[in-house]
Amino acid sequence: EVQLQASGGGSVQAEGSLRLSCAASGFTFDDHAIGWFRQAPGKEREGVSWIDSSDGSTGYAESVKGRFTISSEIAKNMVYLQMNSLKPEDTAVYYCAADPDKESFSGWPQLPGVYWGQGTQVTVSS
Repeated sequence: EVQLQASGGGSVQAEGSLRLSCAASGFTFDDHAIGWFRQAPGKEREGVSWIDSSDGSTGYAESVKGRFTISSEIAKNMVYLQMNSLKPEDTAVYYCAADPDKESFSGWPQLPGVYWGQGTQVTVSS
């Protein structure tokens, strides 16, 4: 059974930090890119960052470049999202997802077959 378990959300003030974790199981970890998405109330789910553990490549949305860092621990099937200098506009439910095709990352919410975990709430107050 495929599972993606996101954790680490919470409430912080602006300029604070949080680290999200995604525990993956039930599929071949390094055959898949793992990504983080977020969805704010009334908005579409948007891609935040992805990592391909097979070659270490990563990608970031422009809105989080320089503030967020994605990393992985292959031995533990874990992916992390370190979020620094948080802003109120980062407030959303954050989801981790997995798919073999990192090139289609931005379209994952609309693609069949993508693995999704449950979300974790991040709230940033000003």
